[in-house]
Amino acid sequence: MKVVADLEVHSKYARAVSSQMVIPTIAAWADKKGIDLVGTGDFTHPMWLRELTSLLEEAGEGVYKFRDSNFKTRFLLSTEISCIYTHLGRGRRIHILVYLPTFADVTKFNQNLTSMGANLFSDGRPIVGLTLSQIVETALAVNSKALVIPAHVWTPWFGFYGANGGYDSLSEAFGESEKFIPAIETGLSSDPAMNWRIGELTGKRIVSFSDAHSPAKLGREATVFDMPEISFEGVRKAVWGEEGANISYTIEFYPEEGKYHYTGHRNCKVVYSPNDARKLGTVCPVCGKNLTVGVMSRVEELGRQEPETESETDKFGVRWIKHKEGTKPPYIMMVPLLEILAEAVESGVSSQKVVNVYEQLVGTFGSEFGVLLATSVGEIEKLVGVRVAEGISKVRSGDIVIEPGYDGVFGKVKIWPSYAKGSEDKKDTIDQGTLF
Repeated sequence: MKVVADLEVHSKYARAVSSQMVIPTIAAWADKKGIDLVGTGDFTHPMWLRELTSLLEEAGEGVYKFRDSNFKTRFLLSTEISCIYTHLGRGRRIHILVYLPTFADVTKFNQNLTSMGANLFSDGRPIVGLTLSQIVETALAVNSKALVIPAHVWTPWFGFYGANGGYDSLSEAFGESEKFIPAIETGLSSDPAMNWRIGELTGKRIVSFSDAHSPAKLGREATVFDMPEISFEGVRKAVWGEEGANISYTIEFYPEEGKYHYTGHRNCKVVYSPNDARKLGTVCPVCGKNLTVGVMSRVEELGRQEPETESETDKFGVRWIKHKEGTKPPYIMMVPLLEILAEAVESGVSSQKVVNVYEQLVGTFGSEFGVLLATSVGEIEKLVGVRVAEGISKVRSGDIVIEPGYDGVFGKVKIWPSYAKGSEDKKDTIDQGTLF
C-alpha cells in the first residue's frame, strides 16, 4: 500500500511554532491533507510527551492514533534535536531527526539525554552540546532499530551541508557512525536532483518532509512509502532500502520557493544566483558583511555535474521527474493548494474566500493531495471554475514563474505573472516567515 508520510513537524512547545500545533489539530489537518502517517515532533519535551501519552493510543506496530477519534492519520514518534558544538576547529550547528517505536524507548532516550546535560524543557527542539555521533549512539543504545536522519541538510544555518556550521561530508561528521545513517532529508530549498549531485549520497535514501510550524504547512513536502501496512518497521525498511518496503516517490516544494535557495542579504535586498556569487563573491556590496550563502551555491560547491533526468506526464497532467538511470525514486513538484487558490481568486492565503474554496475542493475530492494530484482538471473546473482549474493545471506541469527565496525570505510563486501580490493577506497573527 502507498503511505503518504510527513515525518518532520513541530509542536506548540518549539520556538516560532503556532499554538495550534496540538494533536487534535495536527490530526485533523493531516487527514484533510491526505497524510497517512505524520510525525509527532518534539517527543523530547516533557510537557509535549505528557500530552502525547495522554492523547495517543497504539494503532499498529510502532504507530499511534489520536485516541477515540475517527481520523485515518497515524502518528510516528519523532523529534528534532539541535546539536551545537565545536568539532575539527569549527563551531557546528546541525539539526537531526530521531524516530523511535515506543513510548518506553522515548522515555529512556530522554532520560539519557538529560543525564548528558541536555535541558529538555528549554524548547521543543532542544539545543544540546552533543555531537551528531553521540545522538546516534544514544538512540541506538535505546533501540537498535531507531532511525536517525539529518534534517533539511542544505539549510545554511542548521543543515548538515549548510554553509554556516555544516560539514562537507558525512564521514567527516559521523566517523564510524556514518554507517548508521540511512538517509538525508532534503529541506524546502533543495530537490532530489540537487542531492543526486553529491557522490557520497549514492548509497543513501532521500526523504522529504514539511518541517511544519503551523497546521496549514503540513504536507508541503512528503515521502510516499510502499509497504504492506502502516508500521514503524515498514518505515524503517523503506528508509534503509530493505526488502519488504521501499520509497515510492517524494512530493517536493519547488526549491526556488524555499527561503534559502539563493545567496543574499534580506535587509540589504541583495540576491545572487550561483553565477552571480561566483563572479561577485559572497560579501554584501551594501553593508560589507558576509552574505548568507544559498543552497544552490553550496550544492554547486560540493556536487558533481547535474545528473541526467527525464520527465513524464501522467493522465492528470502531473509532471514526474526521474533519474535517467532509473536507480532512484522519482519525484513530483507541487505548490500548496492554499497558495494556488490565493492567486486564482486574488485574495490572501488565510482569507475566508480562499478557505471556502479550499474546503469545497477537499470536501468533494477527499483530501488536498487528492485535489492536487489525482482529480481531473475538468472535475475541478465544474466545481469551482476555470481559473482554479487552470492554476492547478499550470502547477502540475511546472508552467509557473518563481522569484527565488534567499536569506530567510520565501520565494514568490507566480502562476499568472499579472497577479497582484499586494492582495496578500496581511492579517496573520503569526509571522509566517518564522514558521518555516
